[in-house]
Amino acid sequence: MSDSTPAAPVVLDIWCELQCPDCHRALTDVQALRARYGDRLDIRFRHFPLEKHKHAYAAAQAAEEAAAQGKDWPYIEAVLARTADLGRTGEPLLVEVAESLGLDAEEFDTALIDGRHMLIVDADQAEGKAIGVTGTPTYVIGGELLDGGSSQEGLRERIEAIADRLLAEQG
Repeated sequence: MSDSTPAAPVVLDIWCELQCPDCHRALTDVQALRARYGDRLDIRFRHFPLEKHKHAYAAAQAAEEAAAQGKDWPYIEAVLARTADLGRTGEPLLVEVAESLGLDAEEFDTALIDGRHMLIVDADQAEGKAIGVTGTPTYVIGGELLDGGSSQEGLRERIEAIADRLLAEQG
């Protein structure tokens, strides 16, 4: 038997919300991490809608519908690029972004009305609260919680250092 089983990717959970200006600014770091690590880093978007953002909960549900239709990250990135627009226009923007990505916009409307993704969003938020997430974005990698809500400064470098260490430990 060969011992050539590929190592499991390192997991980076990002507790985020799609109307958050800090998450909007963090998008470039997330894209850089994906480019640097590829499949060796499993970046998981976790929902943490904040009450102060009126459309954050609907946006989280819409992101789950995009995932159900196979385009989670393209949708997340497209909405994060337009956080200010989301604040002004709300749910129509969520459907517009879905249409622009070739997703079933009618199904998005239905999902937002019937609440089929609420349990996933609620579970993410509850887990985030349980581990100490208080704002967005917050990163969790290698058991370390890194708060990006106060400052993004140096966070990507810290995440890279942890990811490099964890990958090296895998051999």
